[in-house]
Amino acid sequence: MTKPPRKPAQPLLGDADAPLRSRPRKKRDPAQPNLPFDPMPARVDPCLALLKPKPPKGRQWAFEVKWDGYRIAVHIEPSGVRILTRGGHDWTDRFPAIATEARRLPVSTAILDGEAVVFDELGRSDFGRLQQSLGGRGGNRSSREAVMMAFDLLYFDGHDLMETEFTARRHLLEGLVPAGGEEAVRLSEEIEADGDTLLRIACDHGLEGIIAKDRNSTYRSGCGGDWLKIKCIQSDGFTIVGYQMSGAAFGNIGALLLAARKGDELIYVGSVGTGFKADEAMKLRATMDKIKATKPAVVYSGGRKNLTWIKPKLVAEIEYRAWTHDGKLRHPSYKGLRELQDNATVYELE
Repeated sequence: MTKPPRKPAQPLLGDADAPLRSRPRKKRDPAQPNLPFDPMPARVDPCLALLKPKPPKGRQWAFEVKWDGYRIAVHIEPSGVRILTRGGHDWTDRFPAIATEARRLPVSTAILDGEAVVFDELGRSDFGRLQQSLGGRGGNRSSREAVMMAFDLLYFDGHDLMETEFTARRHLLEGLVPAGGEEAVRLSEEIEADGDTLLRIACDHGLEGIIAKDRNSTYRSGCGGDWLKIKCIQSDGFTIVGYQMSGAAFGNIGALLLAARKGDELIYVGSVGTGFKADEAMKLRATMDKIKATKPAVVYSGGRKNLTWIKPKLVAEIEYRAWTHDGKLRHPSYKGLRELQDNATVYELE
């Protein structure tokens, strides 16, 4: 169940003239010097990628595929394995295949940073399929299909690596999680290509985008600019503030009314009426009907009728092409609800 097809890997890596796979590296020497151990942190706030419209230039930047899933940290300890979400919630039981494979890694203690994903039939990470495998938002199902794409190593054999440059952390990670694996913990490979070329190839293959990382940077929590994300299609979280009733639509949801954040205020940014599946729409409707509100949480002048307002407690992941001149989402499509455990963030308007 944890071995989806790898069809896109070869075309993605073969379209450019230069070889795009990571260069093979020497395996680490197990006879390491006896260095003093560093205390293992119970949790690390993740380093976040800053959204940019174009890939950066220069040899200092390393590039990877952007994965579409849940950010997780896998803690390997003498007492066992813990899998923590971006918000710090323990989801070890939700990802049993990842936990089992992590226990097999040849290391005593480690913290791996990565993304839990589920692949579609073409080998692309699919956020909707990941949510379905977990039983939907708020579900408690375990996902045996989920795979971890590991892209950083924060702690290794008793040593804190967060003040170590990214290139050295990457070197150790590649020795721990070899490239080309088919198990539940896999290496998110560095792809040696020009950023513009890689972004074009990624978009041609229907991927979400790419990530650029400063090779010389240490690991800093938050959005500091050491990591950058460049997307083929924009995708962000928006608060659901209401919905339009429709007898002809799944779950009788004609459209969701969306809001972004501007300081402490919610601003209406349009509606979305596509991307719903029948079973998801029914669950979403039932969830929204439990948090109905008597008045809207935003200033609304959209002109739609048959509206039901809800409390702004749900965050939807929305794909969209651009923004209109009056600050509304252009060609939006619903992808799913973000989990509170995933520390769901709402788009911030400038």
